[in-house]
Formats: sequence, C-alpha cells, structure tokens
Amino acid sequence: MSISAKSAPRQAAKRYDMLAIGAGNAGLAAAGVARAAGLSVAVVEKREVGGTCPLRGCVPKKVLVAAAQALHQISLAPAHHIAVGPARLDWGKLIARERTFVAGVPESLEKDLAERGTDLLHGAARFVGPNRVAVNGSLIEAGKILIATGSKPRSLPIPGAENLITSEDILEMGELPESLVFIGGGVIALEFSHVFARAGCKVTILEATERLLPSVDADAVAAVHAESERIGMEIVTGVHVEAIEVQGNNYVVHANVAGRARRFVGERVANGAGRIADLDGLDLDAAGVEHDGTKIAIDEHLRSRSNPAIYVAGDSLFSAPQLSPVATYLGRLVGENMVKGDRLTPDYMSIPANVYTVPALASVGMSEAAAKASGKIFEVKRNDMRSWRSARTYAETVAFAKVIVEKDSKRILGAHLVGHGAEEVIHLFAFAMRYGVNAEQLAATGYGYPRFSSDLKFMV
Repeated sequence: MSISAKSAPRQAAKRYDMLAIGAGNAGLAAAGVARAAGLSVAVVEKREVGGTCPLRGCVPKKVLVAAAQALHQISLAPAHHIAVGPARLDWGKLIARERTFVAGVPESLEKDLAERGTDLLHGAARFVGPNRVAVNGSLIEAGKILIATGSKPRSLPIPGAENLITSEDILEMGELPESLVFIGGGVIALEFSHVFARAGCKVTILEATERLLPSVDADAVAAVHAESERIGMEIVTGVHVEAIEVQGNNYVVHANVAGRARRFVGERVANGAGRIADLDGLDLDAAGVEHDGTKIAIDEHLRSRSNPAIYVAGDSLFSAPQLSPVATYLGRLVGENMVKGDRLTPDYMSIPANVYTVPALASVGMSEAAAKASGKIFEVKRNDMRSWRSARTYAETVAFAKVIVEKDSKRILGAHLVGHGAEEVIHLFAFAMRYGVNAEQLAATGYGYPRFSSDLKFMV
C-alpha cells in the first residue's frame, strides 16, 4: 500500500515492527526479509523507489559502458584484417536508449512492495525520538529502524564548485562535450572517462593522491592507467585543485602540481571525487545515534552503538564497499539480525568488485599490500598475458593478472585482473575463495577451451 505522506493529517504515530529509511538495494532487501518473517514493515523514500544503482548508477551507466566496449571492438577490427570506416557515436540517441533502462523501474518496485504487504511512504524521514520518525507531518514508530539512505557525491570545498556536474548529470547529458575534466580519479570518474574518451571527447583526470584508486592493488591500477593514456586520456596525480573559473564557453581549473601552477581547460568539469553516506536531514541526534556527520558508529552486527533500535546498511555505511551486491547482501544480513537476533556479521573478502573501464578491472580479496600487512606468507603470480595465444586471438590491448596465494595452504588470498574477460573470470576466484577451493584444485579443474577462463590454470 502506498501512502501519500504529504496529504496525511497530523495524528498519533503509526506503529510498525520494522521501518526502512531508504528504498534502494539495502532497504528493500531488509524489508523483504522482515516481511517474509511476518513482521509489519514500512519503507520511506524521499526520491524514486529503487535507489542509486537501477536509476542513477550502475544500470544506466552500464548502457554507456556497453557502447564504449563496442567502440573498442571496432577499433580492433584492423587486427582481424577487417576494413572499417571511422565509428561515430550518436550521443543523444545513446542517452535516450540509456533512459529506457530506467523507465518503469520505480513503478515495478512499488507494485512489488504492495503485493508483499509492505507500506510505502513518499517523503523525507526525520528522527523525532529513539524509535520515531516524522515524514512530512506523519509520525511513524518502529521497534527496529534501518538507515539505508544511500550515498551522495562528495562535496568539494573549492571556489567555483557550483560549476561541477555529477554522475547523475552525465546520465542525462544530451550532447557530447568536446572536452571534460574530472576532479578526482575514483571509480565513477574512471568508468565515465573511458566512455567519453572512446566517444572522441578529450578527457583529463586530476587526482589528489599519488595514484588512481589507492585502495585497489597497485599493479592492476597501473595496467588501467597505462591503457587510459593509450586511448588519449590525460591523467595527472598529486594535484591540489584551487579553483574553477568560467571562461567563455569553457571552464578553467586552476591547480597546483608539485609546486607548479597549472591550468586545465574543459567544456565541462565533473566531480569525480567519489560518494559519501547521505545522512542529510535525518537529525540523528534526536534519535541518540552516535555519529560524526559522515559516518554512524556501529557494532559488528551493523547496529548503532548508542541506539540498539537502529541499524545501518548499504552505502550509508562508511566502511562498506559501495557496490550494489554489497548493499543487497548487507540489507539481507540486517534483516536477519532484526528478525532472529544479532548473529550475523559482514564478510566482504570473497565479494568481487569490478571497475567498468574498457577493458575492465576486477578484484576480489586482498591486494598485495594488504596481504603483506596481514603477516601472511604468500606467493604472487603476476602475468602480462598480452603475448598469450588467447589474448592475441582477440588482439587484446591489455591483459593482466595478479593472483595472491598463501604459500602452505595454497588458499587464494586475492585476485586482480585487467582485460582478458576480467569482469567474468573474477567470479571463479570469488567462488573459490568463498568455498575453500585452493589454487591447485582450481588449476586441476577442466574448462572449455580456448576461453579466457581456461587460462586460469596458468594464472595460479
């Protein structure tokens, strides 16, 4: 049942067993578990039902990535002795196609909630007590409350920051700019940069740290960095951005790089500094929730340390990977803890993460640096596979694998791939890590040949 909170009269609080604030992957997953257990459940959402991934993130973005992959394949045609003319992307029609993947999603999810007997309230939730929230004048009380409000672009304290566009703006951009500057070299910036560069846009990435994606294995990132520069992207690291200035039809980014003043010009300038938890307007203090403005203090069960009625899941968590499958996993985990008591704790080690550059970077488990920090004794199997027959068959421009194997047990501690079907092959490593299949067993398994997966025995 959908309730219009704006039109509801002021009245005594309506009571539920469980309330999810946020109707994205985490909120919907937790609500589903609670409702299946027979609890009375309500979900509050201030935007469209569905959240970032299906509406403003991974799903529509992947439509653009698919186009970039097609352009990449066309660029490889001469290696197969196929003569083709210059490929031209109709950006406006691509965006129109991307919009079709979003259309109807909120309505479908709302129907699903109604069929499950979950109440949906449209509006922004604000805490007015330890287990009470106000939604546009209506009071809701719940025994357990999940904060699953997702994330928002990280704000940049730079003069002229109001000129920055976000990933949401890009997904609705009707025309392809001639040049684009990303301030920040995070996952979202890299993925969109490969789309724009392959579409013919001049792309510049300005990253504050000394390398891109500092939390990802350094060698894998280096492979992506090199491929990015090969397709014409300019990547500058160690950048301190000082201001963004409007200059005619362009924008000028003023920066300091290694003590030198630099200027970077683009028709558009985008915020590529990543995303942070969206806790705006919740008034966590009114609920007695310990926080520092950007992250909520939680225990190992994702429960608030100061208010036992409240849990946190999805991108609202400061420490969790910002991935759609992770949000769903954490939502289900919280739902189970709400229903059966705090028994479950999250484990991210065998959950793969893909960066959809073209070709893609895929990782699971520990980086080499993390493995060293853990004190484990391990071997590193590092391969540039471009000379392998399988890579040459498809004229791969980058094909890199790095697998970290514990020395005695042969357990796989981590795998990091670029190209060579990375976004699919990584799941074999994830499966092996999740179910205790060691490197020797993985190598001894039979695979269809010749495929990228069949090279796995040489990677480990």
